[in-house]
Amino acid sequence: MTVTTPRGFRAAGVAAGLKASGALDLALVVNDGPEHHAAGVFTRNKVKAAPVLWSQQVLTTGTLTAVVLNSGGANACTGPEGFQVAHATAEKAAELLDCGAIDVAVCSTGLIGKQLPREVVLAGVEKASAALDTSGDAALAAATAIMTTDTVAKQAVHVDPAGWSVGGLTKGAGMIAPSMATMLSVVTTDAVVDPDSLEEVLRAAVRVSFDRLDVDGSMSTNDTVLLLASGASGVRADARALTAAVTAVCRDLARQMQADAEGVTKRIVVRVTGARTEDEAVVVARTVARDSLVKTALFGSDGNWGRVAAAVGYSDAHVDPDRIDITINGVRLCTGGVAAGGRTDADLSGPDIVVDIALGLGDGAGEILTTDLSHAYVEENSAYPS
Repeated sequence: MTVTTPRGFRAAGVAAGLKASGALDLALVVNDGPEHHAAGVFTRNKVKAAPVLWSQQVLTTGTLTAVVLNSGGANACTGPEGFQVAHATAEKAAELLDCGAIDVAVCSTGLIGKQLPREVVLAGVEKASAALDTSGDAALAAATAIMTTDTVAKQAVHVDPAGWSVGGLTKGAGMIAPSMATMLSVVTTDAVVDPDSLEEVLRAAVRVSFDRLDVDGSMSTNDTVLLLASGASGVRADARALTAAVTAVCRDLARQMQADAEGVTKRIVVRVTGARTEDEAVVVARTVARDSLVKTALFGSDGNWGRVAAAVGYSDAHVDPDRIDITINGVRLCTGGVAAGGRTDADLSGPDIVVDIALGLGDGAGEILTTDLSHAYVEENSAYPS
């Protein structure tokens, strides 16, 4: 149940030979219509991968027929040659699907600076085209083919009682910061939707899902989320209902990325209330979520609320230190900026930790999903290039 659950979509995942292991490494998602509306959100990193530059360019039309995604190489910092490979990939898919290259988005993930072997990629696109199917197995293969340090494929679906649905797949386990993650995500819907509102729907969903996931504060060069609408259900979706459904799918996928983050032993939610504005609440939550001392304390199941308070204090939001309350896993440890209990009062032995911070200044609220900073995270990222 994923990107092929909505009617009008086919998918495939194949082993093109980009990974030395022989694992699946190239995916293709196709929108058979009748409508081909599309929207995208991309990394805000100034260093953008070639496929991001290509996909941003083609999405100016607001339509897409297909998306080609590969793991085994990010095609980032690869110069003109890398852009030519992204262009050739789109042209190959267009040739096989009888559309224009401008109708094909391209996404890549893997090691930065590595040139993708053009002929291997193009042969993989041809192989994937021949394997296209509407089945759940085909969708799972596509989700598997884009994995890098992920340990499981990530998919989600929402079926609306009105007769339309939303499906999605994603990859991402590290290099996760605002502007999504080192992630690629394709979300599909068979709802009939006004093309002018599709980007608004996607941006609203991303703002409270992928953009609220912050594992390590490192922003990728390749972040891409694409929303494709086929209209194949024949049912026009209310914009509010579609936004809620796309948001639900994106939040599900974001939580799956959090649970599969590199080296994760603790799934952490940092919730802030009482800020002057929502934006300031998110700033405080993100600052705490990124703080290395907080993350290492929680890795050690240590309720060191002082580290949380310090992080709140150096955030760029307005804070009154005499109004800060901190509660961890339901146990109040700090009231009005001073100790309200012992660090060991809260049970942090399990994998899920909720850090609640009340600022007492207004109605602004927001949360960030994050993880602990573990030995395994350091080991995995020190070994990844090899």
